[in-house]
Amino acid sequence: MSTSILSQPRRCILQNLGTVPYAVAWEMQRSLVQQRLDHPNLEDTLLLLEHPPVYTLGTGANTQFMKFDPQHSPIPVYRIERGGEVTYHCPGQLVGYPILNLRYYQQDLHWYLRQLEEVIIQVLNGYQLPGKRIPGLTGVWVDSCKVAAIGIKVKRWITMHGFSINVCPDLQGFKNIIPCGIKDKSVGSLKQFIPEITVEEIQTQIMKVFAQVFNIEMVSSAFE
Repeated sequence: MSTSILSQPRRCILQNLGTVPYAVAWEMQRSLVQQRLDHPNLEDTLLLLEHPPVYTLGTGANTQFMKFDPQHSPIPVYRIERGGEVTYHCPGQLVGYPILNLRYYQQDLHWYLRQLEEVIIQVLNGYQLPGKRIPGLTGVWVDSCKVAAIGIKVKRWITMHGFSINVCPDLQGFKNIIPCGIKDKSVGSLKQFIPEITVEEIQTQIMKVFAQVFNIEMVSSAFE
């Protein structure tokens, strides 16, 4: 699978942010995207983090996939500008927000989605877990359980939002929704297959494989 159109790896600034409230990370993404719209030569960025419990819905998401009234939810609910239906974030789930300028890679959203899936599949392969795609759907599955979700927004070829991997979360929050609007598939976690797995371990692997798949030079932020 082809990656960057550049012969030399493009630099990408890695920011490991720990646990960040959704609204804070959302505003951070929007700021990073705007900076790159104003200055297209800025380096790419990858944010890796966890969120406190939160539900998010894509731009056109249908509230029929929520089993509760979002107006009276003890857990925050946000409708955001990504594609896709409702999903759930919580501690134990690694979230990645790549802020990439696809003009330096391929100006093809399907290519970009498949690349994100490829990163996750290769990480799982490193644990002898058979991560797979399901035709017509976005995300990564192991033994018919969805372990990774993907939802993106691209503005003038600058990406935001991204992927989430269920490493070792409490999956109870998913029971209150029909995740991604898929009624006949269950949500799972890597912990079901690798009991001792940690977010930190998967984070390290994601950093390495993301750099390989996208042919970039990953540089840690000086602010970590």
